[in-house]
Amino acid sequence: MGSDVRVTDGEFGPEVRPEGTLAGHTLLCLHGDPRLGGTPQDALPTARELARRTGFTVVCARYRPRFPQAVDDVYAAWEHCHARGPVAVVGKRLGGTLAASLLLRLRDEGATPPTCAVLTSPLLDFTLDAPSLLFNAAADRTVDAETLRLRALAYVGTASRTDPLLSPLHGNLHGLPPVQLHAAGTEVLLDDTLSFATRAAHSGVAVDVRIYEDASAQGMRQVEAAAEFLRGWCGSEKVGAAGG
Repeated sequence: MGSDVRVTDGEFGPEVRPEGTLAGHTLLCLHGDPRLGGTPQDALPTARELARRTGFTVVCARYRPRFPQAVDDVYAAWEHCHARGPVAVVGKRLGGTLAASLLLRLRDEGATPPTCAVLTSPLLDFTLDAPSLLFNAAADRTVDAETLRLRALAYVGTASRTDPLLSPLHGNLHGLPPVQLHAAGTEVLLDDTLSFATRAAHSGVAVDVRIYEDASAQGMRQVEAAAEFLRGWCGSEKVGAAGG
C-alpha cells in the first residue's frame, strides 16, 4: 500500500485519507486510553497506519466521556460515515467498548451493521469482577487497576453496570458482524476479551482472537493483523495514486 496520507479536520473528528483513494469503505476509529478518556488525536498514529495498509479513509471520532452520551456520539459518527458507503469500526479500550456497543445497537434497530469490527483491549464488563483485574494487576504496566475502577465509575454514573450498551459482554451477541479482538496476556482486561470472544463464537459470530505475550509484543503485529482482517472482510478500495 502507498505511504502518503493526509489528515484533515472533519465534522466528527480528524480524518485520515490515503492518496489515490476512491470512495469506498470508511473506518470509524474510536480512541481510548488507560484513563478511559483521551482524544481523537491519540488514535492518529494507528489511523495513519491502517489508512496506509488498507487504502480506506479513517475517521477518528470524538465522543463525550460519559454514558450514555458517548454511545450517542459514536452512533452519530457512524451515521455520518455510513452516508458515504460501507463502514468498518475499530476501537481501543473504551473505544473498543463503544465499538461493541454500536454493533449491538445497530443490530437491535435492524440497521445496516458495520462490515466488521476490530476491538483492542476493550473494557466489555463494567461490573469489573473479571479475575484478570486481580491476577494481572502487577504485570500490566499500561493500566492501573485501581485507577481504572475510579475512571469507570465516573463514566458509568447512575446506569446499571449490566446494561448491554454499557457492558456489551452482558448483551445478546447473536447476529453481529465478524469481530477481531486483540489483547496482551498480561493485561488486566484480558478476561473481557476472552469472555467476549467465547460468547460471540457460541453465538455464531466469526471471531478472530489475537493474544500477545505482553503489551510491547503487540505493536505493529497488531496493526498488521488488523489491516489484514479489514482487507479480508471489506475488500481494498486502494487504487494507484494519480500519475503513479
